[in-house]
Amino acid sequence: MSPFAALREQLHAAAEEFADGPGVLSGILSGMVDDVDRALAEPLEIFPVCHHSPASALAMARRLREKQPEVIYLELCEDLRPVLDELRNCRLPVALQAFATELDGFPADWGPLNVIAPITETSAEYQAIAYALDTPGVELVLVDRSADHVYQWLPKERPEEPVGIEIGDLRPRFAELEEHLLHHAKVRHWSEWWDQYVEQPLSGADYDTYRQVMVLIGSLFRRLTPEGSPRLAGDEERERHMWTRMREHLASSGADPSRCLYVCGAFHAASRVAEFGLRPEKAEYEVTPRTGTTWQYGVVPASHSAIEAQFGLAPGSVSIAAATFAKAVTRGRVSTYRLKGQPAKAGKRKKAPATQEPVADRLTGYLSSPPALDELDEAELLGWCVDIVRLARRNGYLASTADAIAVFETSILLAGMRNRARPTPYDFQDAAVTCIEKEAVPGRRNVAQLCEILLGGDRIGEVGYASLPPLAQDVYDRLEPLGVDLRKRAVHRVLLDFGADPDLLPCSHLLWMLHRLLPQGAVRPIMGTRALGERSRQESWDVAVGHHQRALIELGYEGVTVEQVLEQRLRAMVTDPKATAAVALQAVEESIVLLGSPRFTEELGARAVELLAAERSVDDAPDVLRRIRRLLAHYRSAEPALPGWAERFVTTGYAQYCTLLPTAFVADDTGVRQVAAMLGFLAGMESLAISLGCDRAQLELAVKQSHPTAPGKVALLWAARFQLGLLTLGELRERCAELLANPLVVPSFPAYLSGFVQALEPAPTLTPFVVELISDAFANLPDSVLLPWLPKLITTFRDEAAELVPVLVREAGRTFPGTLAAVDSWTPPWNTPPTPSAPAPSSGPVADLLTAHPATTDALATLLGCEGTWPETGNPASTLLTRHPATAEALAALLTVGEGT
Repeated sequence: MSPFAALREQLHAAAEEFADGPGVLSGILSGMVDDVDRALAEPLEIFPVCHHSPASALAMARRLREKQPEVIYLELCEDLRPVLDELRNCRLPVALQAFATELDGFPADWGPLNVIAPITETSAEYQAIAYALDTPGVELVLVDRSADHVYQWLPKERPEEPVGIEIGDLRPRFAELEEHLLHHAKVRHWSEWWDQYVEQPLSGADYDTYRQVMVLIGSLFRRLTPEGSPRLAGDEERERHMWTRMREHLASSGADPSRCLYVCGAFHAASRVAEFGLRPEKAEYEVTPRTGTTWQYGVVPASHSAIEAQFGLAPGSVSIAAATFAKAVTRGRVSTYRLKGQPAKAGKRKKAPATQEPVADRLTGYLSSPPALDELDEAELLGWCVDIVRLARRNGYLASTADAIAVFETSILLAGMRNRARPTPYDFQDAAVTCIEKEAVPGRRNVAQLCEILLGGDRIGEVGYASLPPLAQDVYDRLEPLGVDLRKRAVHRVLLDFGADPDLLPCSHLLWMLHRLLPQGAVRPIMGTRALGERSRQESWDVAVGHHQRALIELGYEGVTVEQVLEQRLRAMVTDPKATAAVALQAVEESIVLLGSPRFTEELGARAVELLAAERSVDDAPDVLRRIRRLLAHYRSAEPALPGWAERFVTTGYAQYCTLLPTAFVADDTGVRQVAAMLGFLAGMESLAISLGCDRAQLELAVKQSHPTAPGKVALLWAARFQLGLLTLGELRERCAELLANPLVVPSFPAYLSGFVQALEPAPTLTPFVVELISDAFANLPDSVLLPWLPKLITTFRDEAAELVPVLVREAGRTFPGTLAAVDSWTPPWNTPPTPSAPAPSSGPVADLLTAHPATTDALATLLGCEGTWPETGNPASTLLTRHPATAEALAALLTVGEGT
């Protein structure tokens, strides 16, 4: 007969009374008792836990001392087992991690895959791990699905990063029940409700009571979960997997189930799947194979705040749980397990009886009697109140002894309102916020954060050197000449003087690579630069590798050295389906600066040529132009000849941009800036491209086939035609004068000006003309047109040609007078009529030839915008002195010959 028959009858009668007859409520209550009965009757002892629960950790420590099992089955990813041995070298909290970047069987946009399982000292799983690893003859078996299966069983959408694994998630799975419980308990969040109604009553309870209550709570939340929900289906799949793994291990090892312990979440302890239990008639479950994804495993630092944020816990709840666990251990004199320095490690393990005691009903007494209220610990509460006032004063609060008294009394008042005789840390925190925090926070921390610091603070774990991946160990070893302990969580300011100590150059090189790979703030340059052709004689760095140890460890999953990881990252940049020629040029530049490998740089450059040839858009033309100019300047100054990829890039780009130019001029989605960059590439690389075999006729045809309508692009086309000699400066002045004379075009004239400013990239000789054009506009346009037009001109320049405006300012400074008084008498050079003069050729065969055949020089003069012809007769020297007698007269006066000619 079931020991819970009497309880089942009581619950059935209560359901009939409250629900006016048997129904759903009666089925839920009876089913909860059945779940408890079934879990406790299983030959394999099931230990239900809740994640980061002090009560679960205390019960686990007591049960391990009493039972001392030979095999522990733990609800944790089965492929994380080799990593558990590395916990000896770590300071908790830490997280076990499975990391994958090379995906096979998952969508490419899911990468990188990241599964973490945090471990704290106040968790039951840590007690089980410490016991199993330090006790001879004990085997620890992880039975949950692998990290690969975690992603296999996710919905077919990109998961949030990373995926957290927690053992024993106990929380209502619909908001209405949680809201109801919080409202009637007069608490703010679920962690506080759980501490009051579960943690505190079970901290001192015996093992049978703890076990039955936890299974009962897990059964309640499970039965209130809607049938067919995706989350419940995933939980049932995990339970089938775990029971299958346990049956396989028992069959292969021959272990006695009575000498084993199964540690799982209370939700899974109340499982109702067909595979539940060890009976031979249970259905077999086929575990699906893993994908071809390559997984890397390690340990990364964690913190209480990170655990709270990841699993949706209340801020400070994990720190409060740690303080509660420490106090319960001291008060109950519980001997817990630790991986370092635990007394039981050297002792001899006692043989516990293999048989289990008969199951007795402890639920009836627990549910029918009120919880035993702890007496008020005045010394503890007074210590909290005094310490929080002292801490608040250090952080800028005007707190006093009166505030400490107020916090003490308010804590007792809040505890009484919440049916507690003894104030909990949550009551104390609320009282401190109410009494100390007034209108504003004077410093960086509010009172709630100060309470968390007082009760234990946000503990941050650390992974020891021996447990680090090879890359992280290599980084610590190579940075050792800096003379600072990088494993400390501090920001180290280091100064590198290469003149005094050249041995620091390798450290500088490594720091620049880490600056490229690690998150912002891990390695930050204060003084010094590293770019193409730039090296600093001194550098200053802020190094905070200890704060970013997790990022360094995850970097170690990608390679053995930092150079290898950087090479893989750069190769991934250029091989990405969305990669562009600008991205490839950036990778080339970083390869030259950081790696210095000509072979790898040539590979990246060849990929840049391929991407440029395949592009059908010119959106990245400005970036391409800027980077290729910088790279060519570097090679010309540092290398005897251009590399082959650079020459191919220039010729490919010249042909590609000539082909795309007519389309870019008329395309609405192509801006003026992009077209100007294309023209800048074609004009700036023209001589090099022609020397490499390109034909200038390509550019002329492309310009002649372009027919833009947008004002800015029209100005660019005029500038390009001027640069090619298809349009004279006089004709350009006439067209711009027509624009200013047309009142319909004047509102859009800033766009024309923006185009001309952008044209300074391919045609820098137009700089004086652009200054002239702007001056004429300001001189001739009336104020009624100019004032509304001016803001648009400024915003257009700022948005489209900000980097070219200084060129115009310098040219204007050379053109306009330097003082205000000189402005009144100043005449613009473009308004000054040129002095007619005909240059006289010198005597000799060359002069005779040019005089006899003046057509060649006249054509050249016309192309250059000069006017005039050669004189037909007369002595050239005599003609020159006749037209310009001042020189001869000055020479005569100097020789005292006399005045006149």
